[in-house]
Amino acid sequence: MSHDWQSLRIEGIYRQPVEGFAMLRVKLPAGVLSAGQARGIGALAHRFARGALHLTTRGSIELHWVRGEDLAAVKGGVAALGLTSRGACGGAVRGITCASQGNAAFPQVESLARQLQRQFTGNPRFERLPKKFKIGIFPDTVDRGHLIQDVGLVLKGSCYDVWIAGGLGREPQPGFLLEEEVSPGRIIPLIEAILNVYAAHAPAGKRLKHLARELGEEALRKLIAAQPSATQELTPPAGLPDSFVPAPTDSTRLEAPVFGGELSAEELVRLAGFAEIHGGGWLIINADQNVAFQIPGDVAPARQELIGLGFGGDGRVEQICFRICPGSHECRMGLAPTRDVARQVIDRLGLGAIAARWAISGCQNSCAQPQLADYGIMTTGLVKGDDGNRSPRFDLHRNQGEGLGEVLKRNLSTEELLEAVSSLDYAKAAGDGFR
Repeated sequence: MSHDWQSLRIEGIYRQPVEGFAMLRVKLPAGVLSAGQARGIGALAHRFARGALHLTTRGSIELHWVRGEDLAAVKGGVAALGLTSRGACGGAVRGITCASQGNAAFPQVESLARQLQRQFTGNPRFERLPKKFKIGIFPDTVDRGHLIQDVGLVLKGSCYDVWIAGGLGREPQPGFLLEEEVSPGRIIPLIEAILNVYAAHAPAGKRLKHLARELGEEALRKLIAAQPSATQELTPPAGLPDSFVPAPTDSTRLEAPVFGGELSAEELVRLAGFAEIHGGGWLIINADQNVAFQIPGDVAPARQELIGLGFGGDGRVEQICFRICPGSHECRMGLAPTRDVARQVIDRLGLGAIAARWAISGCQNSCAQPQLADYGIMTTGLVKGDDGNRSPRFDLHRNQGEGLGEVLKRNLSTEELLEAVSSLDYAKAAGDGFR
């Protein structure tokens, strides 16, 4: 069966490196899914995706190695779970991401994420955009995720600061503050105004950050302010609360570490059972590609059970936070086998690295967000050696909590990268970062 792969992107589908296979990405508002949905995705992964799935840094789930002829069945299976892949790829509003899910304000954030996903997913007015459009909601600025969104919403009391025009990729650019303390009723109309300006003025294939660079911040502000919806206020939605994860004020956060976000279908089903017993029936996919739970009551028995299920303990891999994109293992854009390189890096790390957060991206698209990690590795290209084989080259990044960090070393071979990692002084807060 032949497919028009370009047109399938709006369905959350990308081609895999092997002909005839595809990846389908499932959108989860704020990274939250129910135990029943997790069981269902596990069943789909077991039947159609070689029994495995990938957790992304934006809180989505990817099913890789789906045969082209099975895509319709997988899409139907996802829909039957009350989930969708629509707009998870292509020129559309992507899944609504979140960080700091253990923050006390997370119920408010989760509720808004669900409202935004309903508003923009499958809405023909906001598809066929020049390129992807990413929205993130954050209880605070600790993780700096608001800086890399097309629209980043940061909770401030009962309102939100609105940041726009951020993004990573080959030309990283932190977003800028568009407006402070925007009321919840204005969020959707204001985002619609931003989207209308983006769709009307950005060239095909360019993000909102490109428009900000081209026009300047003030000109972009004026275009957005001139939109009719920019100052509209919607009536607050009626009905029951739209958040379902147990509130952090009444529960304790517990996290199941997942190396590189690579999870088997069976493991996800086991975690779903754990959530039903201990987590109020809800799981959270977080920005570190782990699975988190809010545990009401005594957390000690739940922690021991989670370790018994194979998550946690004192293994070296589990102790180090390492975000990893699929790389050349499963992505057509990938230039390096990211999981293999990450394990080599971990083997070289000293004990001081355990407290640091790491990330590696297999290309300059920055899906693992290396610029937001304490130490990030970016695959920048391939170089042909004397033997005719092509090997990856890497940049080593460092970030100490402000902006998008800096590049410590460039164009490293794998061995040079490992040597550089071995030489890092993790306690050093200034200077070049090396011993």
